[in-house]
Amino acid sequence: MCGIVAAVGVDGNVLPAVIHGLKTLEYRGYDSAGVAIVSDGAIQVRRRTGKIAVLEEDLGQNGLPASPMALAHTRWATHGAPEDRNAHPHRDHLDKVVIVHNGIIENYAELRTDLQDAGHEFTSDTDTEVLANLVASLLEEHEGDLHAAIQSSLQRVHGAYALVAASSECANSIVVARHDSPLVVGIGEELTCAASDMPALLGLTRDFLVLENGETAVLTPHSCQIFDPNNQPVSRDIQHCDWTPEQAEKGGYPHFMLKEIEEQPDVLARTAFDRLHDAEGDVVFESEFGLEDQALCRFSRLRFMAMGTSFHSALLGKQFLEEFAQLPGDVLNASEFLYSPKLKEGDALTVIISQSGETADSLRAMREVQSRGGKVLGICNVRGSTLDREADHVLLTHCGPEVGVASTKAFFGQLTALYLLALRVGRARKVLSKEQGLALLSDLRHLRPKLDSLFSDEAEEAVRTAADILATVDSCLFLGRGFNHPIAMEGALKLKEISYIHAEGYPAGEMKHGPIALIDESFPVVAIATPGKTYEKMVSNIEEVRARSGKVVAVAAEGDQKVAQLADATLFVPKVPEHLSPLVNVIPLQQLSYEVANRLGKDVDQPRNLAKSVTVE
Repeated sequence: MCGIVAAVGVDGNVLPAVIHGLKTLEYRGYDSAGVAIVSDGAIQVRRRTGKIAVLEEDLGQNGLPASPMALAHTRWATHGAPEDRNAHPHRDHLDKVVIVHNGIIENYAELRTDLQDAGHEFTSDTDTEVLANLVASLLEEHEGDLHAAIQSSLQRVHGAYALVAASSECANSIVVARHDSPLVVGIGEELTCAASDMPALLGLTRDFLVLENGETAVLTPHSCQIFDPNNQPVSRDIQHCDWTPEQAEKGGYPHFMLKEIEEQPDVLARTAFDRLHDAEGDVVFESEFGLEDQALCRFSRLRFMAMGTSFHSALLGKQFLEEFAQLPGDVLNASEFLYSPKLKEGDALTVIISQSGETADSLRAMREVQSRGGKVLGICNVRGSTLDREADHVLLTHCGPEVGVASTKAFFGQLTALYLLALRVGRARKVLSKEQGLALLSDLRHLRPKLDSLFSDEAEEAVRTAADILATVDSCLFLGRGFNHPIAMEGALKLKEISYIHAEGYPAGEMKHGPIALIDESFPVVAIATPGKTYEKMVSNIEEVRARSGKVVAVAAEGDQKVAQLADATLFVPKVPEHLSPLVNVIPLQQLSYEVANRLGKDVDQPRNLAKSVTVE
């Protein structure tokens, strides 16, 4: 889950650009950071525990010479504690090779023992230092050819990796490789670069090549030659990225998370409006969706799989599907599916949801489904990601880059895409009439202006009042029913992710079956009580909490005085049809989590122990 940035140019100094790109990737890991260059035939490395700002301070005091080649890394610790000696880049014990690496080398312990027996010395606890020494041990055998040594080394390695390597003998080329961890190559003017994710390179280029599993590449200032696992050259078309560098910046906001929360009305428009087919009350997806009416009618069920926040969107995808298409669905945690009985896929379509398209567990689940003969529809936000490339069918959310570790706008985009998917399936199966489809499209179009009220001064004041209650407790409960049970789960996840306050999201009907024992004056409840089939039941749940001296933060429709009189704080939302309530109700819960975490002085964008893209299992 670490972040990698590297570049090799014609001349000058690429280090500032590499460090700038690395900061864009800090959401992928921030336990430590480091950078390496090759200058005058020697490898020089600077690395520090902590965030990239600590590394920059060190570089200001203990700088590196200008270099046309640099590779840098920001770490999410797997092997070895966050300490200077475990920070990347890592060198072999003779300083011949330097490597940055994202992933896990599963057989590193055995390799380390063999290398120690051969006289190699180690100063860290990492699997990456083992890889650096392994490559160096094969350099002489391959007459100093770094690419050949990398290829030979990777034949002995088991696990996942995206890596960039350089040799002390060459300052005008670097070698990259990937297997089950993301890596892209950027093609710039008189410069070639590589990174874990495209936003890191947007300041240098918007033209990219994406490496496939098992591929390696040699990068020089004017070229990128890709090789397949059999060392055969690969020709690949360049992909152009429409994201701008400004989209990956804060734009004057104190945190990325706040910026991304406030971008959600625009996400609705970007994800949905170009796809609405008003003449037919239907939805038209891009060609990569690739599922016509006949194909959609063949499936007797849809299975949704995801992890984390995307799992909550999957729960709602199932409900949208059953509501709009009358088609049964089920939802599985992607990591658990890997160990399930190998049943025949039959006529099921599996929907894999991942913000980054690089979530390791979800990708493994996708490949397992495909190995069993099943078809996969991938829903993600990143063009060129592994999910985008390997899924049988694709639906992109077009949210733009999301940097805050706690997902907000990507979740919103997923819900919007799943709403459209369910509508499309319903129309294809002729469960929804044209008139019903038109009504659902109209509901979505009219939602956009209604969202503006959630960012008013009154709404912000209500969030602050609710934060007064949650910021002083150690634990709380989020309750919802129907469409809003997954939103309760998502609200609880956001709070614990960034404020470290324990929170659980529950179906409100389950409260009396255990959690009610926790409720007292120091254990508040956040209750989602907007109009719908379960409204009266939610009001009863709130009354049960109040009867036990519990404080209540309620999410309620504008003008609902019944709920407001029962609650200690009320977050009002615009009145919308019940099936759109998740898109409305999640926003004040995101704002509440942000306000609580910010008030407690937590690192909102980079919460401890977490990383944005979970690329290891």
